[in-house]
Amino acid sequence: MPNAKEIKGRINSIKETRKITNAMYLISSNKLRKAEEELKKTRPYFNAVQKEIKRVFCVDENIENKYFYPPDGNPDLDGAYGYLVITADKGLAGAYNQNILKETVRLMQKHSGFNDELYVVGEYGRHYFTSHGINIEKSFLYTAQNPTMRRAREICYTLLDRYEQGKLVKIYIIYTDYSGSMSTRVCSTRLLPFQRAKFISGDEEQEELNRADFEFEPSLGKVLDNIVPGYITGFIYSALVDSFCSEQNARMTAMDSANTNADEILSQLSMQYNHVRQGAITQEITEVSSGARSRRAKNEREA
Repeated sequence: MPNAKEIKGRINSIKETRKITNAMYLISSNKLRKAEEELKKTRPYFNAVQKEIKRVFCVDENIENKYFYPPDGNPDLDGAYGYLVITADKGLAGAYNQNILKETVRLMQKHSGFNDELYVVGEYGRHYFTSHGINIEKSFLYTAQNPTMRRAREICYTLLDRYEQGKLVKIYIIYTDYSGSMSTRVCSTRLLPFQRAKFISGDEEQEELNRADFEFEPSLGKVLDNIVPGYITGFIYSALVDSFCSEQNARMTAMDSANTNADEILSQLSMQYNHVRQGAITQEITEVSSGARSRRAKNEREA
């Protein structure tokens, strides 16, 4: 059984660790609040661009475009897929990174046999795929901690260039969707090509779009070619911010659990320390009492 000094040392060590986990909780809480504000600013732009694409399809549902499946359905496309994976730069965020990596590996195994290309944001994902011998086509080396529209645009143009050259027939993005502090989930969404049904409005929305009379110059196809890159950029930026919010939320949850566990361990150690200390005090009292009794007995014999 450890002595009082050893237990006291463990208590001090856990208290120091708890200071670190509590500081990380507060930092993540502050970052999450700022990222949520950025996310709220992102939604209107993304929704506005999506509405303009719907307006084009409201004029002509059967328009042909390289970014969309043909009007007669979604045929199987043979060729390489591209995967954009968004992870964190570090761990200590529960199962946040592991869930993203599991989903990525599942998708890649499902489409094995082709020269698929992997694009990674975040140091954790880069380290994982490199250590497992999985080739990364392009690693966006900037940090995942500071998502910006400029970086989203760079990613978009890189992926679009491969798609337009015919090197990739489909592009997926794997990220964590943030819907509030109690709801985060890993999403694997196909960026390209788009399904037309997603941009075909319902009756009420179509009536609203038809009320405004628009002319598209030079043509509907050219307008789509200009709008879609902006839409994809907005989607990627939204995914980057979503992932950042989810990471901070996961880290807050992990640090809160660490703080709770530390409190429980400190409570147990304090009780154990008190028992050991009480036992030492009792032993000292017993030894003093025994010595006093022996002294009295000796004095009585001498008398």
